[in-house]
Amino acid sequence: MKILSLFTGAGGLDLGFEKAGFEVVWANEFDKTIWETFEANFPHSKLDKRSITEVPSSEIPSGLGIIGGPPCQSWSEAGAGRGIKDKRGKLFYEYIRIIEDKKPLFFLAENVSGILSLRHKEAFENILNKFKKLDYNIGYVLLNANDYDVPQDRKRVIIVGYHKKTKKFFEAPIKSNKKPTLKDAIFDLRKSKPALPMNKANNPKDLFAPNHEYMNGGFSTMYMSRNRVRSWDEPSFTIQAGGRHAPIHPQAPKMKFISQNKRIFIPGKEDLYRRLSVRECARIQTFPDDFIFKYTNIADGYKMIGNAVPVNFAEHIANKIKSDLKDFF
Repeated sequence: MKILSLFTGAGGLDLGFEKAGFEVVWANEFDKTIWETFEANFPHSKLDKRSITEVPSSEIPSGLGIIGGPPCQSWSEAGAGRGIKDKRGKLFYEYIRIIEDKKPLFFLAENVSGILSLRHKEAFENILNKFKKLDYNIGYVLLNANDYDVPQDRKRVIIVGYHKKTKKFFEAPIKSNKKPTLKDAIFDLRKSKPALPMNKANNPKDLFAPNHEYMNGGFSTMYMSRNRVRSWDEPSFTIQAGGRHAPIHPQAPKMKFISQNKRIFIPGKEDLYRRLSVRECARIQTFPDDFIFKYTNIADGYKMIGNAVPVNFAEHIANKIKSDLKDFF
């Protein structure tokens, strides 16, 4: 079951699909800080390193499916929210171009929940209509990864198209019986290390576990405006792409409320407040420990992990697609 991957990133979506029995034979990723990580963990996949705007469809192999998450910053509720008017938002149309030209049996596009906001309604409906005109039955759902074996609250929109010849429509996978917590994910990790000066990576030999190092530096007033601590028996906050916004380790007590938009660390306990390490974030995103992230600047590690689709979440979706289309493989 050979598939193609666009806007691949570090490969969380890819790994989830491979765990479900698919094989990613070709992937595209333009960010050079990610290339070494992807190639180390997916040696069997061909990685195309060009901007997708420069990749002719004729140079992309055929596959049963196409998966990918077009850049989501343009649709983020927390950001400027420019949507399709932003050059990154327009990359959605490159995704559509390739679907149209390659005509896979199915495709999947993942994006942030902000794409469903009222200000993006017209653009989002335009995208869906373009997909439908390509001869696909389109289904989209807003899901929380915590319902699918991921120890984190993370809401994402999943758009899936099945070619009309299948006469199938995608619906949400059945939720897991248990919602995992931070204790399930990272309780056994010990002896984390701060990054080296200038937030450079440590020597891997010096770490208790691969990538088990955390970003140094102060916390902005925006960061301190909200509680950033979840307890061991709770799921993590959403793992973001910026290391400075990484949640605080659950060893720390919840932050103290001072006034609206202002909290502080509990006096006398300040030494307990550290950011989650790169490996802890990877665990929360359900990457296995043998998936090694390659970077010199620790910020790149957080970025790769925060932008990824959680592996277990991707596997649930892949298994649903596999079940729906079993008669066509």
